Parts: sequence; C-alpha cells; structure tokens
Amino acid sequence: QVQLVESGGGLVQAGGSLRLSCAASGRAFGSYAMGWFRQAPGKEREFVAAISWSGGTRYYADSVKGRFTISRDNARDNANSTLYLKMNSLKPEDTAVYYCAADPRPVPTMPVGDMDYWGKGTLVTVSS
Repeated sequence: QVQLVESGGGLVQAGGSLRLSCAASGRAFGSYAMGWFRQAPGKEREFVAAISWSGGTRYYADSVKGRFTISRDNARDNANSTLYLKMNSLKPEDTAVYYCAADPRPVPTMPVGDMDYWGKGTLVTVSS
C-alpha cells in the first residue's frame, strides 16, 4: 500500500521556523524524485521544492529560495524514504497546506509539474 504521510505542520509566528517530514512507503521511493507543493486558501496548488532520488539535484520556487531547504533520507533497500522541508524566516504568505509528492522519474526537471503519488497534506499557519 502506497503511503505518503506528512507531519510537522502547525502555527508559528512570522520569522520562525518549522520542519516538515514525509514518510513514504509502499514503492521503491528511494529511486523516485520527490517534492513539496502547497495550496493556500483560495489559491491553486503551487510548487515549492523538489529533489532527485540521490539528493544531488534540488529545485526551489523563487518565493522560498534561500529560506527553505529540501532533503531526504533513503532506506538502504530503497523501499522507504523520508522527505524533509526545513522552513526558516517564515512569512504569513507561506500559510498553506503543504503536500508531499513522489514521481517515478528519478530526477525532476524544471518546471516541476504534477507527480504521481501524493500525501494528504499538513497545515502550516504563519501569524503576523
């Protein structure tokens, strides 16, 4: 059973930090590209960051570049992976539901579009 389960969301003041995690299981996610997307109230879902299977290639949306860092840990057998998003210097406009996603292509390419597998999301609220 494919599962992507996000955690780590919550309420934080502007300027603060959070780290999101995503536990991925049920596929060989260790060989998949993975990414974070977000959807703010009343807006369309947007790309935040993506990372290749090895972590060697990373892409960020301009709005989070320099503030957010994507990383991952792969299990030795590539069966499971944990994806992270460290978010610093948070702004009220970062308020959104954050989704973890995975794609069988091992290396993402810009622009990063839709991915095949999705979590249910975790809410991040940044107060001013």
